[in-house]
Amino acid sequence: MKTSFVKKSLAVLAGLSIAVTSAACGSSSGGKADAKSSTATSSADLGGMDGLVAKAKAEGALTLIACPDDWANWGSIIKLFQSKYGIKINSTNPDASSAEEIKAAKDLKGQKNAPDVFDLGPAVATTSTSYFAPYKVKNWDTIPAENKESTGLYVNDYTGVISIGYDSSKVPEPKSLDDLLKPAYKGKVAINGNPTQAGAAFAAVGWATLQQGGSLDDFSTGIDFFSKLAKAGNFLSVSATSATVASGETPVVIDWNYLNVAAAKQNSNYKTIVIPSDAYGSYYNQAINKDAPHPAAARLWEEFLFGDEVQNLFLQSGALPVLAKDMETKGTIDAKALATAGGLPKEINTASSDQVTKANTLLANKWSSIAAS
Repeated sequence: MKTSFVKKSLAVLAGLSIAVTSAACGSSSGGKADAKSSTATSSADLGGMDGLVAKAKAEGALTLIACPDDWANWGSIIKLFQSKYGIKINSTNPDASSAEEIKAAKDLKGQKNAPDVFDLGPAVATTSTSYFAPYKVKNWDTIPAENKESTGLYVNDYTGVISIGYDSSKVPEPKSLDDLLKPAYKGKVAINGNPTQAGAAFAAVGWATLQQGGSLDDFSTGIDFFSKLAKAGNFLSVSATSATVASGETPVVIDWNYLNVAAAKQNSNYKTIVIPSDAYGSYYNQAINKDAPHPAAARLWEEFLFGDEVQNLFLQSGALPVLAKDMETKGTIDAKALATAGGLPKEINTASSDQVTKANTLLANKWSSIAAS
């Protein structure tokens, strides 16, 4: 799920039901969609950006799903789009999982409140392409090949890297993952959920695997680290949230850098450490619903997201935008926000679908003994 401290869950969420509610910023109504907009694969098909903007404004609405205001700066991004284009955004079920996004598209097909676009984790994005419409934004060529599906069915928008957040008034600054095994961190280290259910916690184990010299083909090394952490009495069974950080209940949290950065806004003593070597990340993916009720607005939204202004808004939340390296080269990146996010790792390791499957099986067998410690 996408709450401020809960990553979208993995495939276990596929069977969950969905409740779609309209946000106060608009209803699901809008003007009639132009049929050509539903098949446009670039703005050129609609007469360029001016033509796309005109058709999107005629539709007058855009329906989002799984974009909570306090996640990756979606709140500011939504407000900017509405003020820039005068198009109402209906933000539905902001805490939905990736699986629930696809379920909404299926259940609401043909209805005005069906989602126009998706923001999906990789496991769901790569297995749900039959729901997507191919589209390439105008700066398509600046997006690295490894960050996009070649025909434009889906494209990475932002990622985080796993980091260590810590309350500097309660614990010393950790210089490495192994530091967390020291007595100074006794009863103070938490993660964001259960790795058999929550993506952020799963990523924490994946990162620990790399930091301990292991391979993403086998998460055993990371699981062993958390076993050591539990035996040392340093691991907290409490799932970290923004509230537990603010209250001091979880003084040290291994989590996405953008969530740790967000937590620091509630606790001035809270700091974020990103270890540059063996970084672990997982990109979210943008995709357009092939049955989008507002197809032009959906395509304009994509153009909007992949502009430097919005990419910097992702960065200001601590999330690393897909165009960060290009923007750094051009000198258009928000340098202060990049520094606050912990900088840009030279390489971000991600787990493949096969590696995720293997890791899930291993965690299902072994994690319960750690959680019970």
